[in-house]
Amino acid sequence: MAALDADSPGAEECLEEDEEELETSVEDPENESAGKPAPGGRSCILTRRGITLRVLLKDGLIEPGEGVLSIYYLGKKFLGDLLPDGKITWQETGQVFNSPSAWATYCKKLVNPAKKSGCGWASVRYKGQKLDQCKAAWLKKHQPNAPAAEESLVSEGEEEELAEEDEDEAREGKITLSEPALGKKLEEKSRKHQSKSLVEQHNADNGPHGKRLESKNRTPVRYCTLGSRDSARNPHTLVEVTSFAAINKFQPFNVAISSNVLLLLDFHSHLTRSEVVGYLGGRWDTSSQVLTVLRAFPCRTRLGDAESAAAVEEEICQNLFMRGLALVGWYHSHPFSHALPSLQDIDAQMDYQLKLQGSNNRFQPCLALICAPYYHGNQGVESKISPFWVMPPPEQRPNDYGIPMEVEVTYVQDGFLTNDVLHEMMLLVEFYKGAPDLVKFQDTWSQEQTYLDKLKGSLASRTPKDQGFAHVLEQIYSLLKQSS
Repeated sequence: MAALDADSPGAEECLEEDEEELETSVEDPENESAGKPAPGGRSCILTRRGITLRVLLKDGLIEPGEGVLSIYYLGKKFLGDLLPDGKITWQETGQVFNSPSAWATYCKKLVNPAKKSGCGWASVRYKGQKLDQCKAAWLKKHQPNAPAAEESLVSEGEEEELAEEDEDEAREGKITLSEPALGKKLEEKSRKHQSKSLVEQHNADNGPHGKRLESKNRTPVRYCTLGSRDSARNPHTLVEVTSFAAINKFQPFNVAISSNVLLLLDFHSHLTRSEVVGYLGGRWDTSSQVLTVLRAFPCRTRLGDAESAAAVEEEICQNLFMRGLALVGWYHSHPFSHALPSLQDIDAQMDYQLKLQGSNNRFQPCLALICAPYYHGNQGVESKISPFWVMPPPEQRPNDYGIPMEVEVTYVQDGFLTNDVLHEMMLLVEFYKGAPDLVKFQDTWSQEQTYLDKLKGSLASRTPKDQGFAHVLEQIYSLLKQSS
């Protein structure tokens, strides 16, 4: 992939043009003034900007290598390869950047679209050391008489942000939960395998293959009460979602969800007392800014069965490709509690949004759905399904959690149940048959209703008006009753 041009927005804001324009004057051995301060000090500042990664490489202060460059921003970590020509390859997507400033700005804007610049040399680290310190070492060697004050081009506001980034890096080694065990693996995967990374990371957080027995007594807290991140806080703490209207903002995209999607994920969530997880396939229309969710892909995996998980994920990847669908989000269940995201869910969703953004320079949303089938606080028998999206915390408070935002959606009633959905339901029944966490559908759920009655009642509102497949659904219900 070609390197990003120096006149890209990020490069322009971070003076990348200055760096490249002056690179020749610094590296050219025939230029007698290279590396020498001129009277008045103005040339000294320009020469500092002209010190590029190629200059540092040529002088032996740094060496090319894989993963030797890193950025920490708002709790997120980015890894880059330093190329022999001084360019940077972002490991996540393979994109090539001409300078630290261009890379830092691009990465930070993915996390926080309001970000104006990247403070590249102060934000990017080479083997843990800030690049501006490497630049200072070069200056000390070649310009020992340069005024110390001129060695920094960072503004006061940027200094505060960089101090927060230092804290992010310090926590990186302490809070292992924030970096999944498969993190390195995820960073090496190409965009065509993006769907695998989403569930793999959720699995790494929640235990093998995303299944976790859920605590029933979880009282939600308001986002405003959270404050800064605290490693002592329970990651399963539920957080109330915030509406865009409450913070005087417009929802950045519109969402339309097929009723068959809701039916299948609701059915999946009812089957077990453990959390389940799955993918959402659909399309993103950049012109209309509408995200259409057309298909749910449940993950049929058991605890500890890594081989089975890989096979299911590969099958889903192929299904997405064959149907011409893109990965547009994910879902999981909270069987007995509120359909609200936990702190862990918020961090996971923030990561997924960033990963789905990938190499696409344009905005691309990632939707999260939470299904609460057996929470007695729900109205009636219908499961509560909550869509949410995460907004980055304010730039002046980078150590806060992301803000879980309530997403308004349009539900589209399908005319009939597709064979794909019915087949998937049969596969799920067979998969959970005999599982220790399988719901006993003959048991009483509430008053005179059994768990099977509860399931039927919840799916009724999501079932197409065409009753041609009613007999197939009854067959599925009969199988459930027998298996439990």
